[in-house]
Amino acid sequence: MDRLANLFFVCILAGFALIHMPVISFLAGMTSFFHVVGALAILVFSFVLLYLGIKALFTKL
Repeated sequence: MDRLANLFFVCILAGFALIHMPVISFLAGMTSFFHVVGALAILVFSFVLLYLGIKALFTKL
């Protein structure tokens, strides 16, 4: 479970990296695509981490 949470956290960081990626000449036309993919990665994996945390909280009670 701990490894899975760490993997999801790293995926969130990868999403932030996609959003803040510098514009390179041959990828300049795809910056909006990278922003959308990065934002989706951040949202999806954040919700998954929240779900895992809530699930772990209620199974411990």
